[in-house]
Amino acid sequence: MTQITKSDLSTVLTTEETSRVIEMAWEDRTPFEAIKLQFGLSEPHVISLMRARLKQKTFKNWRQRVSGRKTKHLALRSFTAGRAYCPTQYKNKN
Repeated sequence: MTQITKSDLSTVLTTEETSRVIEMAWEDRTPFEAIKLQFGLSEPHVISLMRARLKQKTFKNWRQRVSGRKTKHLALRSFTAGRAYCPTQYKNKN
């Protein structure tokens, strides 16, 4: 695994993409495979990105929460139903 440093982030991802990867990594039901598919970052790379971008305590809390979480890996998921979302989540905001 190669470490992603803060200087590498500007060449790998845009600010918006980095923000979206962090958001997806925080979501309990978004698997690492989805991040890999969309941004080309494997789980170890996402971990490196999170380590580089988050405060140390925040990173530790995130790692503790996602370590061993079945919903973060497609192969470990036991459900086959699609994701549910709030009916107001995707409404146009005028």
